[in-house]
Amino acid sequence: MPRFFVIFLAVAMSIYLVFCVGLYLAQRSFIYHPTPSAGVDAAAGKLKLAVAGADLAITARPHEGKNALIYFGGNMEDVAWSLPLFLKMFPDYALYLPHYRGYSDSTGEPSETALHNDALMLFDKVVYPNHSRIVVVGRSLGSGVAVRLASQRPIAKLILITPFDSILNVAQGKFPLFPINWLLIDKFESWQYAPQITAPTLVIAASHDQVIPYTNTERLYKSFTTDVATLTVIPGTNHDDIMAVPSYLEWLKK
Repeated sequence: MPRFFVIFLAVAMSIYLVFCVGLYLAQRSFIYHPTPSAGVDAAAGKLKLAVAGADLAITARPHEGKNALIYFGGNMEDVAWSLPLFLKMFPDYALYLPHYRGYSDSTGEPSETALHNDALMLFDKVVYPNHSRIVVVGRSLGSGVAVRLASQRPIAKLILITPFDSILNVAQGKFPLFPINWLLIDKFESWQYAPQITAPTLVIAASHDQVIPYTNTERLYKSFTTDVATLTVIPGTNHDDIMAVPSYLEWLKK
C-alpha cells in the first residue's frame, strides 16, 4: 500500500474520530436549549417542586375539580407562552406547565432520566392527588416525556404534537455517517413505551415538518396498539407554526 495512502487514511480516521468525540461531548446541546424566564400570564402562578438535585418551576393555573392538564413543551420553549392557548382551550381544567431543569426558573441540568423522573414526581405529588381526570400533552421533545409518563401512570387522554419515534432515529437520519447508537446517551425511544399506553391518543403532525421527519412520527403512531391512537396531519404547517393555525385548534377542541 502506498505510503501517501496510509497517511491519508490515518488523517481521515483521526478527523472522523475527532468529529465523533465532538458529537458525543456536545450531544445535549443539540437536544436541550434552555430558555430564560419570559414572565407569566396574570392568570397564572409559579409553583416550585423540589426534585432530586433541582427545584422545578411550574407555570400553573389552579382550578378545582377532577380535570387537569399537564403540558411538556419543546426543547426551545418557554412553556409560559403556551398558557394563554390552554386557558382558552381548556377553561375547566387545572393547568400545569413544568419548566425543564435548567429552563426558566428551574435549576439543575436536563437529561432524559431527569426529565422522566421529574414528570413522575409532578404527577404523583402535585397533579394526581388533586385531580382524577388528567390529560397529558407533549410537543416535540416533550412528546418523549409525555409518552413515557402515559405508559406508567393512569391518564385520561394523550395529545402528541410533532412527536418522534425516538431521538436516536431522528439523529441517525441527520448524521448517517456516524455511530449515533453508540454515541447518544438520551435516546428518548418513545416507540418502546407506546404499546403500553391504553389512553386515547391523538398524534398531530405538521405536513412540512423541517425538524421531525414525518416518517419518524408515523413510526411512533404505528407503535401504538390497534385503536388507541389517531393520526392527523395539519396541512400547510411546519414544526414551528403548527400551534398557530385554526385547524390545529379544532383538533384540540375535539
